Amino acid sequence: MKTILYANGLRKSFVHKGKTVEAVRGANLKVEAGEIFGFLGPNGAGKTTTLRMLATLLQPDAGEAIVAGYDLRKDPFMVRSRIGYVSQVGGSDRDMTALEDLVLQGRLYNLSRSDAYVRAKELLDALDLSSIAGRKTATYSGGQKRRLDIALGMMHRPTLLFLDEPTTGLDPQSRIRLWDEVRKLRDAGTTIFLTTHYMDEADSLSDRIAIMDKGLIVAEGTPMALKQQVAGDMILLGLGEDGVHGVDDQSERTAQQPGGVLAERVLSLFREQAYVREAGYEHGKIRLYVSQGETVLPEVLRILDRDKIVLRSITLSQPTLDDVFLKQTGRSLAEETFA
Repeated sequence: MKTILYANGLRKSFVHKGKTVEAVRGANLKVEAGEIFGFLGPNGAGKTTTLRMLATLLQPDAGEAIVAGYDLRKDPFMVRSRIGYVSQVGGSDRDMTALEDLVLQGRLYNLSRSDAYVRAKELLDALDLSSIAGRKTATYSGGQKRRLDIALGMMHRPTLLFLDEPTTGLDPQSRIRLWDEVRKLRDAGTTIFLTTHYMDEADSLSDRIAIMDKGLIVAEGTPMALKQQVAGDMILLGLGEDGVHGVDDQSERTAQQPGGVLAERVLSLFREQAYVREAGYEHGKIRLYVSQGETVLPEVLRILDRDKIVLRSITLSQPTLDDVFLKQTGRSLAEETFA
């Protein structure tokens, strides 16, 4: 595949209240043509600063990048001519209609009036905005405005489109609708660089993902490959109130204590199983990290039944991108994002 974006050692610092803040501390990125590249991280991680450098809106303090075939530092004008950029706040004019706004955007990119009109109609149809194209954008819903923002960014047929937090503030239905539109753009040949702090969005949309934290790239790969780096699927066992059939009261009380007799017994049963990668006891529950959880779950139940172990609950879950972030940083991405 052709590399459409390459960055090495990008750095950017700001002075805030007399102190130097390192927003980006050496970002290395590689984006292939024709993919949706997800840039995931909590608010304040440095994602938007990185994107703004790549889009020529901020001058890097250090590092190099080739964007859409041109050197970021030497040929910023040519980079701008090849990319589209949709910011978090959008760029539509609330006092213009969608058609007027798009035609103006096309004229700014040196399209003739007739060519700009034809291109605007194409995008209005593609993004399902034709029925409201004659209304002022001040009357649009959040989802309609974001689709118009994307149309504005696509007006000059860029080879690489930067989308900065495109679904922030949208309702679930509008988010899913916008996801479909982004996939259509990718399928039509546009490379998408998407920043987001939504794990489900990055997981659902991205062909590959880079995770940023505190100005550094901490992980990069396909969503599946990143999740496979975690110990595996997790089976969570909550022990039943009676613990084990036929045990005396003292044993039952011991079993309920952290690291108690019953917990150690259950752990010993599963640590010897080849399919268990890790096993531990925490907050009154046994955690088993296994390969192919759906396949081994029946065997786990057979072992527990054979040894007359009573369960209060059993849960099977697969790794998430939050688990990847937790493994790399020791913190939950969900907690960081919504704190």
